[in-house]
Amino acid sequence: MKLKTALLGKTFQFRDLKDVMAKANEEKSGDQLAGIAAEDAKERMAAKLVLSELTLADIRNHPLLPPETDEVSRVIEEGINEKIYAEIRNWTVAELRETLLRHETGSSEIRRISRGLTSEMVAAAAKLMSNLDLMQAASKMEVTTHCNITIGQKGVLAGRAQPNHPTDNIQGMKASLFEALSYGIGDAVLGINPVIDSADSVKELLNATKEVMAKWQIPTQNCVLAHVKTQMRAIRQGAPADMVFQSLAGTEAGNKAFGIDVALLDEADDLIRRDGTGTGPNLWYFETGQGSELSAEAHYGIDQVTLESRCYGLARKYNPFMVNTVVGFIGPEYLYDSKQVIRAGLEDHFMGKLQQLPMGVDVCYTNHMKADQNDMDNLSVLLTAAGVNFIIGVAMADDCMLNYQSTSFHDIATLREMTGRRPAPEFERWLVKMGIMENGRLTPLAGDPTLFM
Repeated sequence: MKLKTALLGKTFQFRDLKDVMAKANEEKSGDQLAGIAAEDAKERMAAKLVLSELTLADIRNHPLLPPETDEVSRVIEEGINEKIYAEIRNWTVAELRETLLRHETGSSEIRRISRGLTSEMVAAAAKLMSNLDLMQAASKMEVTTHCNITIGQKGVLAGRAQPNHPTDNIQGMKASLFEALSYGIGDAVLGINPVIDSADSVKELLNATKEVMAKWQIPTQNCVLAHVKTQMRAIRQGAPADMVFQSLAGTEAGNKAFGIDVALLDEADDLIRRDGTGTGPNLWYFETGQGSELSAEAHYGIDQVTLESRCYGLARKYNPFMVNTVVGFIGPEYLYDSKQVIRAGLEDHFMGKLQQLPMGVDVCYTNHMKADQNDMDNLSVLLTAAGVNFIIGVAMADDCMLNYQSTSFHDIATLREMTGRRPAPEFERWLVKMGIMENGRLTPLAGDPTLFM
């Protein structure tokens, strides 16, 4: 590999591929914290130039984390279609970028190319793209999935109803859930983050959401976002779970910090297919977010964009119904301000979609980050234009349990109305039956949760 270039009268020599990949990143406080970021804009541009001229074979032949020592690397390697890889192995990263952005390259061709790409190749392409490039390429990619209903179609913007409650109180959860439904939100999932990580609490929440779904004949799916082991205990005790959930990291050591490994995910996959209540075939919900590996001291000197892409390489193995990056949840140590959060949201959406994942984004920030609600509005509009599958909705955009700021139910409704997006077709038909929506627009009944009381 050629790891040296001259730029603006100065020669830049990079140590190895890991060094090039890290320094080609747009500015991220997490990379700076890890001591692997470019020193300045000149070094960043030099790294991008070197990276652009490397071939896809260079990236595959010089693994950042060898498969012999890391099971996430093994999963990514085992998922490669060798015939398609052989066709594109001599492309440079710049040629991959140009192919994805070319007007003539459509969704089906991108889907085929993606089968020959490793997660590191996908991350490399993202590093050479502007925000608009990331949006344009992602907007071409249609990834549809089916649990009890189908989401991901062109022109559809689904919403996760996240009716969290600080004590897992069922009536409090339902109050928030009814508000979400009244705004037409909940087609992606009725998904609750529990305070109490116990099988009994998970069962109670799953039963409550299923009762609401049955009473009002709501075409959607439920999920409680406890640790996967807790969900498995609840399912074995008879809890009605349409999907199973887990947060992922991009390294084996990072996943161990989450208390999981591939063997456990395989076991959970078998369980949800045998004993879950979802129709399928897509029965998983994964969450990710740049910086989790650094938090766990499990990053191996690899930059956070590349590690995030590796999360998607692991998720791809399980054909999930939905995946979302919780883009600004960890804090300013990893994404310092709104500029970095917006960039990360667009990167993550692009990298997940290129790996044929049904990507959503929790457009969010923590209160100690240099960002505000206007920044989240901006990112929401950009992601909607880029074709994001779903966005998270919480009451008043303020999660009273997880203590962070996200997007509200009415924010998602506004994005749909402003951009001509619609709910998932089965869910929209239910909204019309309930009198909440008509001709693709909310009626005067919308936003009144007493409809369900």
